Amino acid sequence: MDFRAALTVLQGSRIEFIVIGGLAATLHGSARVTFDIDVLYRRSDENMTRLARALAPIAPYLRGAPEGLPFRLDVSTIKAGLNFTLATTIGPIDLLGEVAGVGRYEDALPHTLSVTIFGGEVLVLDLDALIKSKRAAGRVKDLEVLAELELLRDLGSEPL
Repeated sequence: MDFRAALTVLQGSRIEFIVIGGLAATLHGSARVTFDIDVLYRRSDENMTRLARALAPIAPYLRGAPEGLPFRLDVSTIKAGLNFTLATTIGPIDLLGEVAGVGRYEDALPHTLSVTIFGGEVLVLDLDALIKSKRAAGRVKDLEVLAELELLRDLGSEPL
């Protein structure tokens, strides 16, 4: 996963998004390794248009779908769907229109921090909201990281 390239694509196209998931945990100090980038995106018409245009050059395709399955990530597809787990030429990107425990972009926005990464500013879900989202997801990998995230919160960890 080329995190720098993914963030450059998103930031360079003025996409409104919040970094969540494993990369957010890492930015808060988690020792866990992540192999994809998860972003919560604003579902406005303008933002979905920018998102479709920005991702086209990195060949987004449904991760885990059979090869050859007709798929095009365009504005119509994004509007018709909500959450997309994508394979791209720069690595896996999960586009989430809504996140369990947190809600949509507008709901999460008050629970973000601005963090500098690779020379650019990104919004990252704060630890309390990240913990809520992991608990609500309820997957084994999410539950396993809860104790570490709660400890980081209790220690007053500052994001990178």
